[in-house]
Order: sequence, then structure tokens, then C-alpha cells
Amino acid sequence: MSGVVRRHDPGRRGFASDNNAGVHPEVLAAIALANGGHQPAYGSDDYTVHLQQIFRRHFGERAVAYPVFSGTGANIITLQALLPRWGAVIVADSAHIFTDECGAPEKMAGIKCYPVATPDGKLTPEVIDRQAWGWGNEHRAQPTAVSLSQCTELGTCYSPAEIRAICDHAHELGMLVHVDGARLANAAAFLGEPMRRFTTDAGVDAVSFGGTKNGLLLGEAVVVLDSERVRDVAYLRMMSMQLASKMRFLSVQFEALLGGDLWLRSAMHANAMATRLESAVVGIDGVQLMRPVQANSVFAVLPREVSARLRKRYPFYVWNERTEEVRWMCAFDTTIDDVDNFADALVEEMRHT
Repeated sequence: MSGVVRRHDPGRRGFASDNNAGVHPEVLAAIALANGGHQPAYGSDDYTVHLQQIFRRHFGERAVAYPVFSGTGANIITLQALLPRWGAVIVADSAHIFTDECGAPEKMAGIKCYPVATPDGKLTPEVIDRQAWGWGNEHRAQPTAVSLSQCTELGTCYSPAEIRAICDHAHELGMLVHVDGARLANAAAFLGEPMRRFTTDAGVDAVSFGGTKNGLLLGEAVVVLDSERVRDVAYLRMMSMQLASKMRFLSVQFEALLGGDLWLRSAMHANAMATRLESAVVGIDGVQLMRPVQANSVFAVLPREVSARLRKRYPFYVWNERTEEVRWMCAFDTTIDDVDNFADALVEEMRHT
């Protein structure tokens, strides 16, 4: 490749984000397979047409998938499809759309977010009721949707019954339900359930399905589960600058991921590495694990100076500067050696406190 040189150390490992991992080799091979020749643009290609069958195997015969570039784009498009112009969405105060998307719902779509405090990142009907009021009051943005994250930003997972309870309650109040599924595959791996069990079958109206965190080069998908309630996604995708011209290269990645068991293999591996990391650090004096590991993240508190030194060796994020809480993320390509070497480094740094 003329003029191209490697500009990073492929041996450099870390636990900052599953976004930091590379592309799964099976996905790269699929992209190469879809290359060559001409195909219709903007989603009329053979790969995108076939993709609908694949998503329906996972989410039911009424599911319709719209590939997009990014998770934020998927969330914004889906919320716009669920909400009227004067609508508001109820979210956990730790939700990604509230804390990590730079106000995109408000600024790009004019959507008001009503946050509610949750200790574990999970909504319940009772928690939702703190903001589910004011209908008919023209001075208050109308709460017309609920958005929950599966897995949550705190690494916790909803059971199918918990999501069913939320959906039943929301629908009784006239609200629709969105699932931010950036790590939906990790939740399925933890629960041991097919994805439709805690989405379509639980009453969810639409999902932002994540691919990038599970080995795709780029790409997420808006998945409409109830087309009677959720409409106009095609127009909203174009208007939101999320319509890919060469969409075959987005769609074929999802085919590689979901056409077989790659999605589950990768998620199960990432989860298993997080469980191994939990076991490796649980007994280290001075390190406090903050919650049980359910997916591919580990949250812990350790001394500030240890955290600073350790991050120079293995990148990871400080989750809460005030409490010194950190987050360690595992990915589809995290190895046993990565985990064990990191745990050894943590032990070594703790000796110097």
C-alpha cells in the first residue's frame, strides 16, 4: 500500500473501551467480499435487502432495520420517530443519551430528556412515574417515551420480566419504549436469552442496535419492532445525515455479525474476560469492586495515584473523579494474557501505595 505506514503499536492493549478494539477478522472479510463491481446506492443493494431477513430472525417478522453510521445517530433517529415535536423522553440519569451525547437529543432533535436517579442504571415503573406526569399541560414537554439501556451504562442488565413491566406500564400511560442496545449482544450473552425475548416479546417499540462495540468497523441499526407505532424512519435517517450511499458495506458487516453466531461468540468472550478480570482483582487489598459484573465492564475504586500510574501502562477511563471510580472494559479481542497481565500490573502498582 503505497504511502501507508502503520502508525500504532498493535501490541498495545487497554481496557478503556470496546470501541478501542479493531475490526473482527470475519467482518473485514465480509467487507472485502462485498467489494468489487457496482451495486445500487442508498440501501437498494442486494446486501441491505437481504439484511432484513437476518434481523427478522432475531427480532421477529415485523422488524425493519435501518443501518446508520453511529450510535448517537441511531438514538436520535429512533427518538424522533417515537416522539411528537413537543415530546419528552424519560431516561436514567446515567443513560448515554443524557450524559455522553453532548445534548444531541435536545440540540439536534429538540427532544427534552427527563432524567431520573437510579442506583444501578435501571428504570422501573415506579422510577418512571417520578417524571410521568403533566399530560395536557402546555407549559411542560409531554413525556411520551421511555428510553432504557441494555446493558446499562453501569454494566447492569434488565431481565425480560423487568423490561416487560416497563413496557406494560409505559404503554398504559400512552408512552412508547426505546432500547439503547449499544451492547445488546452482551446482555443476551449474560441472560442466556435470544435478543427478541427482551425486546420484541417484552413489548419494546424500537431498538438502537449496536455493532461497533461488538467488532464492526462502523455501523449501528435502527430496528423498528412495531411499524404501526414507529414510522418515518427512512425520512428521519436521511434528514439526520445518517443515510449511507455505499450502504452495502454497512449491511454486509451486520450479515457477518448476525447471519451466524459471531455476535454471540464475541459478546460471550468479552463478558467472560470481564468475569475473569473481576475474579483476578476481587481479593486485592485497597481495590473495591462497585457492583457485580454482568456484561463486559468492571467498575472499581482504587487509590488515585495507583490509577494514574496504571493508566500509563494500560489505558482505561476514570468513571467518577469525585469517588475515584474507574471502568475497565473488555472487548471481543481481549485475551486471557491481557487480563492476567493487567491484574499483575495492578498488584504491582498497589505495592507502591
